[in-house]
Amino acid sequence: MSTLSSPEVTNDPPEASGSSGKLDRGVLAVATVVVLGAVMSILDVTVVNVAIKDLASEFKSPLSTIQWVATGYTLALATVIPLTGWASARFGTKRLYMISIALFVMGSALAGMAWSAESLIAFRVLQGLGGGMIMPAGMTILTQAAGPKRVGQVMSIVGVPMLLGPICGPILGGYLVDDVSWRWIFFINLPIGVVALFLAARILKRDTPRPGERLDVLGVVLLSPGLASLIYGLAKGAQKGDFSSAEVLITTIAGAVLVVLFAVRALTASNPLIDLRLLKRRSVAAASGTMVLFMCAFMGAMLLLPLYYQVVRQESALSAGLLLAPQGIGAMVTMPIGGKLTDRMGPGRVVLIGLVVVVASVAGFTSLLHADTSYWALGSVLFVMGLGMGLTMMPTMAAAIQTLVHDEVPRASTMLNIIQQVSASIGTALMSVLLANNLSDKLGGGSSGGGLSATQNIPPALMQKIAGPMAEAFQNTYWWSVGLLALAFLPALLLPRHRPDPSSDGPAAVPMH
Repeated sequence: MSTLSSPEVTNDPPEASGSSGKLDRGVLAVATVVVLGAVMSILDVTVVNVAIKDLASEFKSPLSTIQWVATGYTLALATVIPLTGWASARFGTKRLYMISIALFVMGSALAGMAWSAESLIAFRVLQGLGGGMIMPAGMTILTQAAGPKRVGQVMSIVGVPMLLGPICGPILGGYLVDDVSWRWIFFINLPIGVVALFLAARILKRDTPRPGERLDVLGVVLLSPGLASLIYGLAKGAQKGDFSSAEVLITTIAGAVLVVLFAVRALTASNPLIDLRLLKRRSVAAASGTMVLFMCAFMGAMLLLPLYYQVVRQESALSAGLLLAPQGIGAMVTMPIGGKLTDRMGPGRVVLIGLVVVVASVAGFTSLLHADTSYWALGSVLFVMGLGMGLTMMPTMAAAIQTLVHDEVPRASTMLNIIQQVSASIGTALMSVLLANNLSDKLGGGSSGGGLSATQNIPPALMQKIAGPMAEAFQNTYWWSVGLLALAFLPALLLPRHRPDPSSDGPAAVPMH
C-alpha cells in the first residue's frame, strides 16, 4: 500500500489505489491493521475512566491525584499529535505506525506493573506519546491505500473503534475491575498490540522517508504546549466545576494564546508543522467547522447519559456501559451504508441526513429523561442516535480528505485529529460545568461544583425525593447539545454534495508500477 512519498512507494495493482469502487482484499487487510491499533488506543481511554475510583483505593491516593491517570494520557496525546505529519515524512508512515504501537504496548505493560499512583501516571504519559500518533498515522495509511473514490468506505471502517470505544470501554473496564484485576485494563493491550505489530510488519508496504523535510521547531514550541495547557485548563475547570480560579484561567488562556500564535505562524511559514492553509479549501474548512461543533455537542452529550444512569438511576459503571450499547449497534448498522453513500453521492447529503437524525434523538432526551423512564425507551433513542452517528462523523472526515493530493493527507489527518481531541475536551468540560450548575440549582447547592458532589452517598429514602429534580437538570443540560448540533448545520451545508472526481489527484494518486 502506498503511503507518503515517491513512485517507488507503490507497487500494488491499480485496483488497490482507487480505480475500483469496492474495497479489495489488500485494502481490507490494511484496514485490519489500522483498526487493531485504533481499537487499542481508543478503548484504553474509556476502560481506564471506569477504574479511576478503584485505582484511588488501590494506591490510597486522593481522587484529585489519581485523576491524572486519565488527564496525563490526554495531555500526552495533545503534545505528540502535532508532530505526526512531520514524523510521517521523516520516518515513513509504516515505521511511525509501528513505533507508535510499540510505545503504547510498552507503556501498557509498565502501567500494569505500576507500584504507585506516581509511577502509573508516568507510564500513562508514555502510553499517550505512542497512542497520540496511532490514529492519524493509521488514517493516513488507509486513505492513501484506498484512493479518493473509496475514502468514505475506509473512513467508516476507521470510525468503528471511534464510536464503539465509548460504548464497549465501560463494559470491559467494569468487568476487568470487578472480576479480574485493575492491572488487566492495561495488560489486555499487550496481545492486541503484538498482533498489530506482526500484521503491520507483514502487510503494510514500506514507504520512502523524506529526511530532508525540516521540523518546524517554533511551531512545536507553540502548538504542543499550547494544546496541553488548553486541555489541562479545561479538564481542571471541569473537575472543579469552576472556571474562575486563577490556576484554571491562567492555563486555559495561556494555552489559547499559544494556539492562536501558532495559527498566525502556520499561515505564513514555508513549511509549517500543521498546514492551516488547507483550510482555504471550502471542503476542508466546512468539514473542520462541522467537526468542531459536532464533537463538542456529541462528546458532551455522551458524558451526560452514563452519569444519568449512575447518579439518578443508581446503576453501576458496568450496567451503565451495557445500557449504552444500543448506540453502538445503531452506528454499526449505518456506518457501512454511510461510507458507500459518501463515495457515491458525496458527503454533504449524507452528513445532513445524519445530523437531522442525531439532533432529533438528542432533543428526545430533553423531554424523555425522568427518574423512572423506561430503559427500553432510552435504548430506542440511543439506537436512533447511533444511526445518525454512522452517517455523520466519518463522512465529515471523508469530505476533508477526498479533495487532497497525496502528500497533504498526513497533515490533514493530523489537523483533524487535533480538532477532534480539542473539541471533545471542550465539549466534555462545557457539559460538566453546565450539568453541575443545573444540579446545584435543582438541589439547592451552594456552588457550581456542589451539584455533582452533593449526589454522592445519598440515602435511598432521600434519593427517591431528589431523583426527579436531578433528572430535570440532565434534561436542561441536553438543550445545550441540541443548540450546538443545530449550529453544525451551517458549515455542513457547505460540504461537497457530489462524488469525488476519479480523475483528480486524490490521496493515493501517485504513479503506478
